[in-house]
Amino acid sequence: MNSLKQAIIVRKDLKMKPGKIAAQAAHASLAALDKVQDEGLVEEWKNSGMPKIVLKVNSEKELLDLFMQAKKEVPCALIKDAGRTQVEPGTATCIGIGPAEESKINKFTGKLKLL
Repeated sequence: MNSLKQAIIVRKDLKMKPGKIAAQAAHASLAALDKVQDEGLVEEWKNSGMPKIVLKVNSEKELLDLFMQAKKEVPCALIKDAGRTQVEPGTATCIGIGPAEESKINKFTGKLKLL
């Protein structure tokens, strides 16, 4: 099997502080993991050190377009904030993709830059 990873994609246009980004990324990681149906794949990912990459997009449209494309082929979760601190309630802050085969994730994220 191809190597496995998870991708977290964060909106940079919201100008969230580092702690807020960390919390949103953690939500995305766990929510996407919950979407994976293959327990064997989850165990393999965990046993390989749970590799993940954190990337950025520059707008809500970019984030939502990526989510709509990727969710057709790999487990994905869209995170919308509760709005208690830095952003308005319901703001889409990030998405989690996978864990899944690296090649499948790269199909959607290969051109994005690191956060």
